[in-house]
Amino acid sequence: MDSLNRNALELADEALDFAEELDVGARELDTGATVIDFGHEFDGGVEAGLLLAEMQTAGLATVQSRMGEVAGTPRQQVELTTDHPALALLCSQKSSWEVSTDDFEGLGSGPARALVAEEDEFARVGYEDVSEFAVLAVESDDYPTDAVAEQVADLAGVEPSSVFLLAVPTASVAGSVSVAARAAEMATFRLAELGYDPLDVVSVSGTAPVAPVAGDEETAIARTNDALAYGGRVHLTVREEFDRFGEIVSTANDEYGTHFAEIFESVDWDFYEVDESVFAPAQATIDVVGGDTHVVGECDEDLLAESFGR
Repeated sequence: MDSLNRNALELADEALDFAEELDVGARELDTGATVIDFGHEFDGGVEAGLLLAEMQTAGLATVQSRMGEVAGTPRQQVELTTDHPALALLCSQKSSWEVSTDDFEGLGSGPARALVAEEDEFARVGYEDVSEFAVLAVESDDYPTDAVAEQVADLAGVEPSSVFLLAVPTASVAGSVSVAARAAEMATFRLAELGYDPLDVVSVSGTAPVAPVAGDEETAIARTNDALAYGGRVHLTVREEFDRFGEIVSTANDEYGTHFAEIFESVDWDFYEVDESVFAPAQATIDVVGGDTHVVGECDEDLLAESFGR
């Protein structure tokens, strides 16, 4: 497999080449790092969000939008499909890098994680990237600084000038779109956390509605997580049976039926105090190759309509 970061770098070049059409911008920091702006000073849009999700999955997933419904009303959906779920979803797209400096707080996702490769999933998959470039999407309502680029460079083992930061606030069109592309990743991660070998997941497709852009970052984070937990649908093809398939969906958690705004408020918006099992899609179909089909979970479109302010 080629380097995940080199794959993503080709897509970053595409974003730079078509920046005007995508309504994204680029800035070179004093360190030489490149920041591609998907929603801070530029509006971005649906196509920008789809390309961002492709970069987060290192080009190993097909990401597209389509029209669907939520509670009987038209609503845009994002669909992601990959035949490389372990690499694309667990080793790249998963949003788990806590980016923290004196003047910045954000959450990182994307292939730069594979250069550090200290999270459990890298041992499970048996993958560690080697590249002179690091591509990291940074979700925050603040614009990344030189200190952020230096921290990423230090942990990833590259020069700061070789760091590409994909800056996106959740409260943006691209933010809503890229988060809606996470349903497949959530299901795959839940399976791995429950003890299933991620290399036995053959292919995954996921879809979720795009949450309306909120006026602040906290509301946006809550809405986009509601979109996944109450409207996210996933199909998985796997090699082996498992007696815990029912636990990969949000209905398996005691918090099911509660808006994420309430869940986050109960822990003073300290996301790391929230049980990871709440971050799961609403419904899943699992086809075991040569075996049975399992259908688990359910959607709650009425709750989702409330979350979306309808």
